[in-house]
Amino acid sequence: MRLHRLEITAFGPFGGHQTVDFDSLSAAGLFLLHGPTGAGKTSVLDAVCHALYGSPPGARQGHQAAHLRSDHAAPGVRTEVRLELTVAGRRLEITRRPPWERRKTRGSGTTVDKAQTWLREYDAEAGRWRDLSRSHQEVGEEVVSLLGMSRDQFCQVVLLPQGDFARFLRSDAEARGKLLGRLFDTGRFADVERHLVDLRRAAEGRVTEGDTALIADAHRMRQAAGGAMWLPELSPGDPGLAEEILAAAAIARTTLRERLAVARSRLRIAEAAEASAERELALVRERHRLQGEYAHARERAEKLAERAEAYHEDQRRLERAHQAGTVRPALALRATAEAEHRRAAAAEADARTRLPARYAEADAASLAAAARRTAEELGALDAARRAEDRLAELLVERADLDRAEDADHALLTETRDRLAGWSKRHETLLRRVDTAREAADRVDRLADRSEDTLIRLTAAVRRDELAVECEALARAALDSAERASEAKRHWLDLKERRLEGIAAELAATLAPGCPCPVCGAAEHPAPAPRGTGHVDRAGEEAALSAHQAAEDRHVADRRRLALLREELASASATAGDAPRERLAAEAEELRALLARTRDEAADLPSAREETLRSERRREQHEAGLREVALRSASRSARRERLEQERAVLEEELARARGEAESVSARASRLETSVGWLSEAAESTRVAAEAAERLKDADAGLADAAYRAGFDTPGDVVGALLDDADRRVLRDRSEEWRREEAAVRLVLTDEATALAASHPPVDPAEAELGAARARRRAREAASAHDAADRCRAELDTLSARASEAVRALAPLRREHDRVARVASLVAGTSADNVRRMRLETYVLAARLEQVAAAAGARLLRMSAGRYTLVHSDDRTGRGRSGLGLRVVDAWTGRERDTSTLSGGETFFASLSLALGLADVVTDEAGGVRLDTLFIDEGFGSLDEETLDEVLDVLDSLRERDRSVGIVSHVPDLRRRVHARLEVVKGRSGSELRRRGPGR
Repeated sequence: MRLHRLEITAFGPFGGHQTVDFDSLSAAGLFLLHGPTGAGKTSVLDAVCHALYGSPPGARQGHQAAHLRSDHAAPGVRTEVRLELTVAGRRLEITRRPPWERRKTRGSGTTVDKAQTWLREYDAEAGRWRDLSRSHQEVGEEVVSLLGMSRDQFCQVVLLPQGDFARFLRSDAEARGKLLGRLFDTGRFADVERHLVDLRRAAEGRVTEGDTALIADAHRMRQAAGGAMWLPELSPGDPGLAEEILAAAAIARTTLRERLAVARSRLRIAEAAEASAERELALVRERHRLQGEYAHARERAEKLAERAEAYHEDQRRLERAHQAGTVRPALALRATAEAEHRRAAAAEADARTRLPARYAEADAASLAAAARRTAEELGALDAARRAEDRLAELLVERADLDRAEDADHALLTETRDRLAGWSKRHETLLRRVDTAREAADRVDRLADRSEDTLIRLTAAVRRDELAVECEALARAALDSAERASEAKRHWLDLKERRLEGIAAELAATLAPGCPCPVCGAAEHPAPAPRGTGHVDRAGEEAALSAHQAAEDRHVADRRRLALLREELASASATAGDAPRERLAAEAEELRALLARTRDEAADLPSAREETLRSERRREQHEAGLREVALRSASRSARRERLEQERAVLEEELARARGEAESVSARASRLETSVGWLSEAAESTRVAAEAAERLKDADAGLADAAYRAGFDTPGDVVGALLDDADRRVLRDRSEEWRREEAAVRLVLTDEATALAASHPPVDPAEAELGAARARRRAREAASAHDAADRCRAELDTLSARASEAVRALAPLRREHDRVARVASLVAGTSADNVRRMRLETYVLAARLEQVAAAAGARLLRMSAGRYTLVHSDDRTGRGRSGLGLRVVDAWTGRERDTSTLSGGETFFASLSLALGLADVVTDEAGGVRLDTLFIDEGFGSLDEETLDEVLDVLDSLRERDRSVGIVSHVPDLRRRVHARLEVVKGRSGSELRRRGPGR
């Protein structure tokens, strides 16, 4: 990285625009940045850091981040830092503008402009700059990516800060490790340590979890063994835990197998006794059952003998019912014929009641002939009925024509009335359009006048406010001027009084035997006494500070007064001499007039639309008048044709309706007569046919009853049984036969008869014996099952415990391996002789490289006397640290860095910083650091050592580097020819180029 050009505007102590040409300063290899204390030397480095990373170095960030803007900057000048540099072969330009609170351009108060960032790259082929990004985040990421360093690393490596490396040289191992860890980013090794600790804890947790589960299985095995297993007190992590559990389980399994064998023998004996008792009980029960069955069969046989007569009567009834069933079809046919005859006779009587008296005795043929004659008369009226329907339609149509005539007449009257007042309304609309158009033309002119008046009114209000503020601030400026003058007189008076008593002040510092700083004498016979009202240095400096503070307040008052007067002049020029009350009244009047005019102008579109609608309505009304005239003529012609047709139809209908009130009424009566005659003829025919079929059915029924063996049809009806009665008789007979067969089977069985020949038996005693045998068998089976369950559960748990022990073996090996590695990395293992953590080990290797690079420079700066070496001796709590020792070639011994003098500490710290810069540069991926800065520290060196240090710094040009020294040591101005001077003034600091190339 090489810096080319830095431009600063309104930044820190620099109120104006300043430019630093690093190319010309770096030509000599060394250049000096000098100036009085507080002038802003370090602010140049802050500007470089701010341009690259968007904030100053960390040590000054908290104080300056909110005060990057210079207090000396003009109000309209914005703070800006622009840096041009080459990094990784690319020439870049970075511009940053921090947030800026400025006065609003219109109105009062302030507003904040957001921060801005630009990144540009020079295109050598095109010969111009091209934009890369305007995003703060993207620019920051690009800078870090190209430099390979964070802001803190950049400030430690490129901007070597005041005193930091003296502290680094003398600090303890912990503080030194924190700095090296940030520079070399060794956090990943700490992450490895934490990861190994996590792995160890996880492995330990898995082993503990496995031991806990194994102990739980052991307690379950002891519970399953039922007291046959003994266990000592166990806890996770006990040595030999698995072996003790497995051995105890093996002994318990042997004991349970012996118990199971004894229980199995007892179970076999109990089962044999139970089988014998069950066989005896079955024999007794069977004999008791057979004896009961024989006695019950005898009782059933006696009851069957009592029901035998009823059984034979049921058989006879079933036989008669079967014979009567052959006559059932003839009975059904006769019942059907009788029902049809009754229905036909009723229908015939009903139909004859509607006929005239002359048809009361007529037969079916006479009624049918009368119906045909009436139908022929009805057919002759069809044409007359159609004519009657047409006459009704003609009357309806004529009524419609009358209604349409009335409607058109009303429409015609209404339309003529509307057209009569149209001209006057249309003229009114045209005047409304003209008025709105004129108002629209006046709106823009009134809006301009109103806006100008409002601007003048705002300026007049501000003018009056500023006049009051200026008057008050003028009085305050006069008061601060008087106070500054009084403070200056007081300071000059104190200074004069101190000069008058300076002899007494010098005399107060004299000591016997010490030379006088004025005359050099070692004896002081009559030192000047301190007089009354003597003023010392502190009093004079306090008065001077008060004078400067009063002067600063006076200058600030004058500056604010000048700004207010400029703003007052601007407001007065805008507002003029008019009072703000008159301007306010004029503005209100214009506002009201503008509102009224806008309301009038807003009516223009609606007025135009209303005018167009009025014209369209007039055209519609005129067209409607023409249509009404056409419809009226058409209706007159149609009415004449309808009257002619109506006269013809009325004459024809008068002949057709006869004595009836209408043709339809006469036709309706004829239709009713036809229906009644036809219905009576049909019902008469059907009734005669039904009577004939009933006579035939009576004869068939009498013949069927005789053939079935019955004297009369009534006997057949008495013998018939329905299905329910037949099922009852049949089921009762079948039940008697089944009961008789069952009783006969029992009484003839040999085994039953044999059992009945023995004395009666009681199975209760045999059941008690069998119950006792079953209880003893169940108890033996329960004991056997319990022993078997204990044995099976213990076998299962033992197998699971064995499997758990096998599964825990690799986990224990993994835990041991991880624990050894974690302890080794954490420095707590006995194998780690120096008890050094992994991150400390890596940092020690880096520190050893830094010490080697720094030692070569220190050897030259100290004229061959000192060199730096790394020490990894144990420090504090028995751990190895990041130690640094100084080897003194004059004594041949190593000693602590805290024994160096102030000058020796500085060039040792400088050597260490340069060595660290070399190592970090190499670590940053090969990024070249062509420009370095060293901030202060040279005042503690003697002339010879300063020459050696400058020679070493000058040798950095061998690596094509340029070094900027920030110092106010006067002797450096003689030794370093290329200089950049910071000149401090009341209006801010300035940068001036000195030396070769100027």
